[in-house]
Amino acid sequence: MIVYSATKREFIDDVRSNRISEIIENEVRRKLNRNSPRNEKLSWENSLQYMSQVLWDEGVPASAGVAVEYNLPMTNRRVDFILTGKDHERNDTAVIIELKQWQEVKKTNKDAIVKTRFQYGEKETNHPSYQAWSYSALIEDYNETVRRESIRLQPCAYLHNMKSREVINDPFYAYHTDKAPVFISPDALKLSEFLKKYVRFGDSDNIMYRIEHGVIKPSKNLADSLVSMLDGNSEFLMIDEQKLVYETALDLAHKAQQGEKHTLIVKGGPGTGKSVVAINLLAELTKREMLVQYVSKNSAPREVFKKKLTGSRKKTHIDQMFKGSGAYTEVEANKFGALLVDEAHRLNEKSGLYGNLGENQIKELIFGSSFNIFFIDEAQRVTLQDIGTVEAVKGWAHELKSSVTELELASQFRCNGSDGYLAWVDGSLQVRETANTTLDDVDYEVKVFDDPRQLRAEIIEKNRNTNKARLVAGYCWDWASKNDKSVFDIVIPEYDFKAQWNLTEDGSLWMIAENSVEQVGCIHTCQGLELDYIGVIIGEDFVIRDGVAVTDAARRSSNDRSIRGFKTMLKNDPEMARKTTSEIIKNTYRTLMTRGQKGCYIFCTDPETRDYFKAISRCDETSVHTATSPYQGLDLPIVSIEDAGPYVTHVPIYDLHAAAGDFSESQTVEGFQWVELPEHIKVSEGMFVMRVVGESMNRRIPNGSWCLFKANPGGTRNGKVVLVQHRDIEDPDHGGRYTVKIYQSEKVIVENEMVNKKIILKPDTNAFGYSPLELDVVEEDQVVVGEYLTVIDG
Repeated sequence: MIVYSATKREFIDDVRSNRISEIIENEVRRKLNRNSPRNEKLSWENSLQYMSQVLWDEGVPASAGVAVEYNLPMTNRRVDFILTGKDHERNDTAVIIELKQWQEVKKTNKDAIVKTRFQYGEKETNHPSYQAWSYSALIEDYNETVRRESIRLQPCAYLHNMKSREVINDPFYAYHTDKAPVFISPDALKLSEFLKKYVRFGDSDNIMYRIEHGVIKPSKNLADSLVSMLDGNSEFLMIDEQKLVYETALDLAHKAQQGEKHTLIVKGGPGTGKSVVAINLLAELTKREMLVQYVSKNSAPREVFKKKLTGSRKKTHIDQMFKGSGAYTEVEANKFGALLVDEAHRLNEKSGLYGNLGENQIKELIFGSSFNIFFIDEAQRVTLQDIGTVEAVKGWAHELKSSVTELELASQFRCNGSDGYLAWVDGSLQVRETANTTLDDVDYEVKVFDDPRQLRAEIIEKNRNTNKARLVAGYCWDWASKNDKSVFDIVIPEYDFKAQWNLTEDGSLWMIAENSVEQVGCIHTCQGLELDYIGVIIGEDFVIRDGVAVTDAARRSSNDRSIRGFKTMLKNDPEMARKTTSEIIKNTYRTLMTRGQKGCYIFCTDPETRDYFKAISRCDETSVHTATSPYQGLDLPIVSIEDAGPYVTHVPIYDLHAAAGDFSESQTVEGFQWVELPEHIKVSEGMFVMRVVGESMNRRIPNGSWCLFKANPGGTRNGKVVLVQHRDIEDPDHGGRYTVKIYQSEKVIVENEMVNKKIILKPDTNAFGYSPLELDVVEEDQVVVGEYLTVIDG
């Protein structure tokens, strides 16, 4: 998503008329559903004034594209400023510009980290060259359109208030400034020259629109990337706070080797990269010959990681890298160079099977290592025994004379990078009040089902290709099948739904086991791990009554050890018992509902609760198109011919039946609807819009996308994506006599003229079962209806 998009000329006009801040503020409110704080508005007014002055240079074409506040794919981070156009060889180019209002910086001894003053004091942060480069690299990594269409990305940074280049261009940072030059206040003319080098001609091909609507490849899964990461490869690009945490940890580990004792507390919610940073540090500190271990209370992530590493290393080596939090009750002082404690909110006081060993796990972990990191999300404490709080860690660190450093991760990588979805989860569970009362403008798939059988069927379907979809539930049913494999645990009789809890033989590997999709997992087998899609059954322990969330620990299974001691607590302090267990129940569902990278599907056993989730998950009903509209998923104005500007602002839109019909030149278009294209697309005669269904072109065109085509394209068609009609076609996606594929032809000479002998229509997909379509050509049999230009929505 882009907050502001215009040509250079329009941008300069908006700045000169003092409207730019107001325009962006309104777009933030409309597109991001939030208000802009005063400091943010002042930043736009200040920085964009400087950028407009740089762009006054007539050598930067007036038709170059300008984009402000572009959302990085799969994250919640935004690029400040992008200039698009063509270089001297007419290659499509986008210059990524990181804008800073800093006046001075201080050097640190950490790679790509500087220190500068912010509103609440001085602190360390990424060098702007690293930030610009990492954002650029992230776009290229995730956006297949950028790579496939060879759109060149060139990062740089502009610190328009800084007078001295002494620190920001210090040779210590040369590796990063070489990749992304940094310009300061006296460098305005140099920045203009730099921009002219990469944007010599205007943006005549909607480059920014193609980037924004490019095909985004699936997110990587940490467990799948583990072997490569431990081999030293950078599978996950660390940005912003992740890079700061990583470099700070390396610095503290080095100091600890000199005799100092250090504790680093890293706070972060779901999907902020806690485990990614932990595994990267495990690899790097091991390479530096430190005795280091990855620690977690929950066995599931450890066992999954071990399974993924099997065959790449000796078993003894793997077992030494990953340990449970109860393994340190008798460890000697400072035996380990570093202990990386993931999911530290799950730590217990006592250790051992019967909770009778040791004194306190936090104390033992700090005592046993000269350097330790605790990755904490207090909103994921899900049992009465969980003691991992920030204050508890600080208390023991102080007692053991370990210096404490606190940092926080905020960059969001799970749930499609959607802060809006995470806020919606917190609001829907009434963990906290948020502005996200619906899922409007949230780029994450949420469905609420009326029948658990439909939910299960959907999860099984999503799981079919990747084995990355699972069904989970609150612990409201006894685990009877543990002792009797023939019985079912989760039984919802009114829907004839029966299922068993996760299989005993899979144990902690349930999340990756081949045949476990039929079973239902619980919090203990999925916390600390992630999938593509998660299906959540919300039980009777969480219900909505008259709009208010009501939790009841008594509705949980007696097998559930997470609330062990609840009844005693209820007798001694009823108010505290209800408050604590309510927090645990809400945290449990919050954790379950944030395991999916792409989507969360929900079924509630209580009807009123189900209606509540259906209501708050529904998009704004005043939207242009309803669910029954033939143009569902296309969020652009659609009008009749009387209200359209044909081939000026509007182009015809065809449904699938129309597309299968006659597209000849004589066809009248008055009977069709017209769609208004975004203003930055140059409308021309012959353009039309239609929906492409199926997976045969999913590397370029996601299933169900609305696409822009150009009718009757001239010139060579080889290698282009085209819409073809032919009487012999039966497209595997929809059975129709038209298809969208990559066009290739074999030609022969007939009477001194080159003519087509055979046409091959090739799919471009990562799905199985699609083969090229080969057509023996008789000209009247086939018509190339149009050339694919871009996905416009959907």
